[in-house]
Formats: sequence, structure tokens, C-alpha cells
Amino acid sequence: MEFGRRRGLEWRLVSSSALEHLSPAFPQRAAWGTASSLRAWQQEALDLYERDQPRDFLCVATPGAGKTTFALRVALGLLRSRTIRRIVVVTPTEHLKVQWADAAARVGIQLDPGTDGSTRRGRAKEYDGSAVTYAGVAARSYVYEALCHSKDVLVIFDEIHHAGDSKSWGEAISYAFSPAARRLSLTGTPFRSDDNPIPFVAYDELAPGVKQSRADYTYGYSEALADHVVRPVLFMNYGGPMRWRTKAGDELAADLGVPMTKDLTAAAWRTALSPTGEWVSAVLRAADQRLTEVRRHVPDAGGLIIATNQTTARAYAKLLTEITGAKPTVVLSDDGKSSSRIDEFSASEERWMVAVRMVSEGVDVPRLAVGVYATATSTPLFFAQAVGRFVRSRRRGEVATVFLPTVPVLLGHAATIEKQRDHVLGRPKNDDGDIWAESEAEMEQANRQENGADDLLGEFEALESQATFDHVLFDAQAFGMHAEPTSADEADYLGLPGLLEPSQVSALLAERQRRQLRRRERDDRRVEPEVALHRALASKRKELNSLVSQYAGLKGVPHSHVHADLRRECGGPPLAKASQHQVDERVRAIRSWLRG
Repeated sequence: MEFGRRRGLEWRLVSSSALEHLSPAFPQRAAWGTASSLRAWQQEALDLYERDQPRDFLCVATPGAGKTTFALRVALGLLRSRTIRRIVVVTPTEHLKVQWADAAARVGIQLDPGTDGSTRRGRAKEYDGSAVTYAGVAARSYVYEALCHSKDVLVIFDEIHHAGDSKSWGEAISYAFSPAARRLSLTGTPFRSDDNPIPFVAYDELAPGVKQSRADYTYGYSEALADHVVRPVLFMNYGGPMRWRTKAGDELAADLGVPMTKDLTAAAWRTALSPTGEWVSAVLRAADQRLTEVRRHVPDAGGLIIATNQTTARAYAKLLTEITGAKPTVVLSDDGKSSSRIDEFSASEERWMVAVRMVSEGVDVPRLAVGVYATATSTPLFFAQAVGRFVRSRRRGEVATVFLPTVPVLLGHAATIEKQRDHVLGRPKNDDGDIWAESEAEMEQANRQENGADDLLGEFEALESQATFDHVLFDAQAFGMHAEPTSADEADYLGLPGLLEPSQVSALLAERQRRQLRRRERDDRRVEPEVALHRALASKRKELNSLVSQYAGLKGVPHSHVHADLRRECGGPPLAKASQHQVDERVRAIRSWLRG
């Protein structure tokens, strides 16, 4: 017990030693060897804060790194020095209010989350502060403005990028907390898809009219991965043939994962996510198989399916019940028990949870190890937060696996997951040098189209979908190639052990790829039954396109460049006019390129 604070005639001791024993992955179990002290980055950030004593401090740390622990340590220090007298924690969701209150209580700080209506009736005096949502501040900003004027207040903004979600929110946050004595801002994704400035965040001018946010301390995913603070992530990518009917009555078909126009990609993507098709069923079976393998080494490992809307969430839950024989936990945004359902799932050993967007951010279920990204939402912010649900490490060697549809924008996000990105104001909309900028512009339009289609049910009809395994993306490198569901090739990748070091992951994936190539070469030497030329050519072209897609992803070049290199290497006309022999030659050539 290091300090006490007087309240009338009472002294209440607050233990900083309790914080030392608090999990850095709080509020759940600590990673190996870290429960007795702060992590190196937390201590470094704390030293910086205590040295400079800034009024505003922005800490950017990857999801799962321990931002909550760092913030509580700062709060304890400021209470001990009597720099502040009250604490206000601002969160994006109701669930996180309770989570913060529980976290703070473990170190002797009592926060009122207001879940019992106490926000309107007044708060008990024994509280050290309160937890409130951004929406709650916007509704009663004058209350918090008056509090900051009357007392020395520390405001902790959890996921501060939400403060610019709408003009009213940003204005309310600025008005309410401008008088605050101290403001500590936390986020794992310090960027937005718009030009709304984030309150209390400093911006540096990059060029005339262009500004970029500046963090006071940054601890990115790549650093956390090197420190074994977070899990490495395997992205299992699935494509396949899709067929749908447009609102005009036309039937169209395309292969998800094959280069095509933005409109066709969006339609094929929607078709794949339809719960009535075979694509979702095959991917869920593969994901469940992967979860079974992970649970051999991590018995309580869980899985999460992120759905686009409540209708598909319920449909996916029904499919999972048929696949596994057990009903998954379903979390819906309009369910008043959603928060308790998440807590129950987190504390249990149930296999699967199905949810809509609401669990993409801020909800900590550290045992989540397998995810299915079954949503058409694909802004870089949402994708980063969704993947962040799976990276929290509990023991050394745990590996996360996320199943994705083979959509270029998602593959781009997955390949750059380690990239540290700040919020930029005034950036030209046609900034071709930023993959994120291009994605945001494209997906803004795609999301508008998606929403419009949802309002006109029946105008788009998914007719048929099939799944094929495309490749595994790990550390921005692609491994594997086209394989049918339930095949030996797919099983090789799904059967990777659940406990691996990052270097072991790369080595095993490379070995699996070599095994797959050897298997394909043996199959090529077998005498095949006579089939129609058009079917044989279609099969060979599909295989070639799959290999080209993998190689292009590995090298970071357009598919067309790879096809051009193959023509220069092997000769012959464009793929559409190439003979079966010429296509075979190109397949053999690119296989050799993949072997290195």
C-alpha cells in the first residue's frame, strides 16, 4: 500500500502493488511472464508521460497490447500526486463501460458505469469517477463540462477515433472536456476514413492543406508481434464460382478471386456470403475443422463469425448448429442481453459465437483464435478492429486464423495489417500512393450500393456459390494454391498446429506448399480420362489463374504483369487463345517460380 486519500474522516488505501499484479492483457489472463510487472512498452510510455506531464497525451497501441493497464497506471499516479480528483472514462459501447469499471476496481479505482440508472439520479460519493459512452457525453455534455470546471478531472478516451464519428459527437467531446485538467487518449487504429478531425489530437502539416495526426507514443502490431505480446495471424482465403441474378433479371457468373470489375467483384462477394449457397457452408466447415485442430493445443479456444446483418447472423448460427451439433452464442445489436452473452461466452469453453459488427471493436474475448470474416463491410478501420479481436495473446505460441473471401480490398488490408497508419486531413482523394486511400474511396461507394440493395430486397438474388481454397496469407506472403474443400491439400493448411512461433509458421507453410506442388506434379503425370477440350482448357486456365493470383500477391504486382512475364518466358498468345499445351507450360513455369 503506497498511498492514501482522505475522504472526510475516512482514509481509503489504494494499492499500486495491485496494479503490478494486474494482467497487461487486462481484464483477462496475462501473457506468459508479464503478470508481475508492466510490459516494456507500457513502462516506456509511462516514463515518458511522467517526465513530460502533458495535458494531452495520445497513446497508439495495437489491440491486445495492454492500453487499459497503461491508462490505469497513469490514473493511479495522478491520483497519488493529487494532480487529479476525478476520472471520466469515455468508451464507444455500453459493454466497454462495464469492462473498464471492472478493470479499474481490480487496482482500487471505483468507476460508476451508470448501468443502474445512476447517471441521471446522481452518483454515490465513494466513486472515483464514472464511465460513459461517447453518445452519452453528446446527450449531456453540459454535465461533464460543469464537472471539469469544478474538479481536477482526468479524462480517458478509449478508442479516441470515435470522437469524430459525427459532427455532433466531436463538438460535444470538445465542449465537455476542454476544461479538463488532463486528457489521455487511447486507440489501436488512429485513423479515419473521413476528414473529421479528432478532438484533442495534435496534427502536423505534411504539405499545404494536408495534416497528419501525431501520437505521443506508438506501439504497433509489428513491434508487439516481435515481443510476443500479440499472436501472428494466418489469413485463409477462399474463392470459387458464383452465380446470381440481377435486378434486371440477367443471370451472371464469375469466379471470386479472379480479377474482374469492381461491380462484378461486389456482386460475387455478396453471392458468396449468402447463407443459402455452398460457399458459406464449406468455409464454416473448414473454420470448424481449424478450430478443432487449435483446440488440441488450446482446449478453450473459441471462434467468431462476423456477419453483415442480423438475418445472416441467425442463418449462419443455424448452419453452425448443423455442422457442429451445438448451438453457437448469437450476439445481436438490438438484444439487451448482448453484453452478458459476450461475458458468458468469454468465461465458457463454447466453440462458436456469431455476431454482427458490434463486436468488431473493444470487446475482449482473449480465447478467440479462429474467425470468419463473413461481412461485406471492408473499410480499413473496421477490418483492423475486427482482426484485433483475435490477436490478444495469452500464452506463447498461440496462432490466430481468420477466414476471408478472396476479395482484393480485403487481401490488401490483410497484407498491410502491420502497417502503422495515422489520420490524415486534406489528403487528395486520388492519392494513388496510398493503398488505404484507394480502398476507402472504393468501399465508400460499395457500401452505399450495398445499403441501397438491402432496401430493395429481392432485386438481387444469389443463385449458386461454391468454395475453393485459394491460399494462405501470412506476414504479407502467400502460400499454397487452389484446392477443393475437404481435399488433402486444404487439410494440410487447416491442420497446422495451434501453438507455433512466427518463424515456425513460415517454415511449415513453405513446407506445405512444396508438398502441394509435388502432389500436383504427380497428378499431372497420371493418365487422365478423355474429356472435352473446352472442359480441360477451362480447368487448366483456372489453375493458372490461381497460381498467378498467388504469385502476384507474393510479389505485390498486378496479375497482368505476371501473365506477361509468363508469355515472355514460355511464348505463345494471350491466355484466352493459348492451347492446352501452352497453358500447361505456363503452369509448370509459375510453379517453379513459386518454389523459388
